[in-house]
Amino acid sequence: MAIEINKEVSQGTVEQRMVYESGNEMAAYAAHQINYHIMGYFPISPSTEVAQFLDLMKANGQHDIKLIPADGEHGSAGICYGASTAGGRVFNATSANGYLYMLEQMPVQSGTRFPMVLNLVCRSVSGPLNIHGDHSDLYYALNTGWPILMCRDPQAVYDMNIMAIKLAEDPKVRLPVIVASDGYFTSHQKRRVQTFAHKSDVHAFIGEQPKQFPHVLDRNNPITVGPYMNEPDYINNCYQQSVAMYNAGEVFDRIRQEYQVLTGRDYPILDLYRMEDAEVAVFLMNSASEIIKDVVDQLRAKGIKAGSIAPNMIRPFPQKQIAEALKNVKAVTIGDRADSYGAHGGNMTMEIKAALFTEGNRDTMVISRIYGLGGKDFYAEDGHHLFELAIEAVQKGRVDVPFDYYGHTPGDSDKKPQRVIEPMKYEDLKTGLITVDKDETTGQLKVKVPPIRQLTKKPKRLAPGHGACPGCGIFSGLELFFKGIEGDIVALFHTGCAMVVTTGYPYSSHKATYIHNLFQSGAATLSGAVEMFWERKRRGELEHLNLPDDFTFVMITGDGGMDIGMGPAIGAALRNHKMIILEYDNEGYMNTGAQLSYSTPLGHRTSTSNVGKHQGGKLFHHKDTPQIMAATNIPYVFTGSEANPQDLLKKAAKAQYYAQNEGLVYGKILITCPLNWLSEEQIGQSLIDQAVNSCFFPLYEVENGVTTITFNPEEKNKRIPVGDWLKNMGKTKHLTKPEYAEALQSFENEVERRWSRLKAKHENPYL
Repeated sequence: MAIEINKEVSQGTVEQRMVYESGNEMAAYAAHQINYHIMGYFPISPSTEVAQFLDLMKANGQHDIKLIPADGEHGSAGICYGASTAGGRVFNATSANGYLYMLEQMPVQSGTRFPMVLNLVCRSVSGPLNIHGDHSDLYYALNTGWPILMCRDPQAVYDMNIMAIKLAEDPKVRLPVIVASDGYFTSHQKRRVQTFAHKSDVHAFIGEQPKQFPHVLDRNNPITVGPYMNEPDYINNCYQQSVAMYNAGEVFDRIRQEYQVLTGRDYPILDLYRMEDAEVAVFLMNSASEIIKDVVDQLRAKGIKAGSIAPNMIRPFPQKQIAEALKNVKAVTIGDRADSYGAHGGNMTMEIKAALFTEGNRDTMVISRIYGLGGKDFYAEDGHHLFELAIEAVQKGRVDVPFDYYGHTPGDSDKKPQRVIEPMKYEDLKTGLITVDKDETTGQLKVKVPPIRQLTKKPKRLAPGHGACPGCGIFSGLELFFKGIEGDIVALFHTGCAMVVTTGYPYSSHKATYIHNLFQSGAATLSGAVEMFWERKRRGELEHLNLPDDFTFVMITGDGGMDIGMGPAIGAALRNHKMIILEYDNEGYMNTGAQLSYSTPLGHRTSTSNVGKHQGGKLFHHKDTPQIMAATNIPYVFTGSEANPQDLLKKAAKAQYYAQNEGLVYGKILITCPLNWLSEEQIGQSLIDQAVNSCFFPLYEVENGVTTITFNPEEKNKRIPVGDWLKNMGKTKHLTKPEYAEALQSFENEVERRWSRLKAKHENPYL
């Protein structure tokens, strides 16, 4: 990372070098130069790359930051908070709903005054789901008590990250700091960036970590962190935090001047462009604020006194500086890249209006426009439109439309989405070819499943035309499972590959009713739908819909959904709702770029468990989710594979019976991801077959607490060494090399241990 292109740099007193990198790369580069103690992280686009780049550098021995993969953003925030209480330097990066998931911990950290740096790579907040850049996540950060630094380009990302830790640790501040950049604009665009040539100069600038503040590792000075606090102590604590926040503005002003001397680059609180005599102005933040400068120049060439304002810091908000900059401006258009719904303007509009009012400026006319949501591009012509609004207000002496959206398309009833595929007929889904009967004497289920060819006329639940990668195993696996389900279903899909590639509005590949919710809330959401179905049915409110009694509710999860969503899944299991949770396991977070998940096996390469001289893939064993779910005492748990189709069909039929009659079912199917397993598309089924035959992914079921192995490769004389499976995937080929013999042995031992335990459970119904 950090490709050096030349030594041409701006003036300063330290040696610098020029690199050509993106915003995410520069956040990681700054972090590695600082050499933080800990980074707790969880992947979410577009901030995921920050952890990926740091992991790659770690594998190559460029830093020794401890990277801790969390089970979700809430967990990553907890890791970071705990690490900061223990007195070290802490780093994190996140975006959008990931930031909202950790939101409740943000005031905890600022309220207890433990510094760290968080890169918020700004992205639109669901729903509906959109992974592109706007400021809707950033605006949630405004009231958390964290100073917020803004980055218009990759150069600013690097510089602000270097300054942020110094700001956070200053004795007058002692607050965690957010560094905000625009997702998929700044985060991914490559630019020429100047960096410190030597880590020693970075360390000299940020200084030694302050030693005078208490932490939890000092046994001679025991402290209580975050006590319960009554009045008047709580309001006093908040007051002190408020003072520290306003101090942050003054301290940053001092730090940026020191930084200018070293590097020749300056970041004043406000970036004012040609505002000396401006009569009309536009206020924009981050990446758009650079584009608007060209518009200012074009208007100036026409004799229009135009100027632009962009903040380099929005917490504390530069109220006096804003008012001063606008004191002679007749009209200003404020562009907010997120709405504060119902407030007649975005957050920056409200704050600038307050600044003008507070400082006695009643003359400057204010126009508010919401723009650029969901990654909508901002061009020079858009900037001209924003200026035209201000120019028109000056000409008329009034603002006709104080608040509106810009760039939206009015609805057209003639273009509303049309149904292309008619709803599936119940009689086609209820074939009668699959039967499940319970033996009242033994309590065992008797399942009859025909050969697959007899089920080929059964409608597919998903229409062709989805956007999955070639060779993706998700949909062949899901459709095989669905072949074993008779009648109607309601499906909920977590965020993940299966969801993203099937629902690009206004199109949908789902022929059955479908719900989407986020990883961390899918099981809870579907359990609510299940209980509403039964309650409305009990009250007679659904009789007019003629619903069948065998309605089946299925939640599809994968791409790490049983990491971040594990808590709600266990909660749903303990409540025993009548539903199925089906996990497709591709051994990673493939939807965000193949990061490690807790289902990634030991030693496997992912984009956050790289292979290099100092690291050999994932450092810990994979989670045994079926056994965890079996421990909740739900009626039925199973594993399945499309390489053993009859076995999976039979388990699907059982799953439906239990979900309709007794309670929650959990199933796990292993599926291939050729793109990130680095395997040939055409060998997907054989790879799954090898995973089963090596006993890495054993096929079994746990029925009312009793374990039964449904396919034993040893009895079939089909068992193969684990290495025979690993050598066929690019992500694991390295494990077959002599230098990784210890890791391979550890993996083989764990596979054997789990298989031996499973056989013991198969032989003894009390285990």
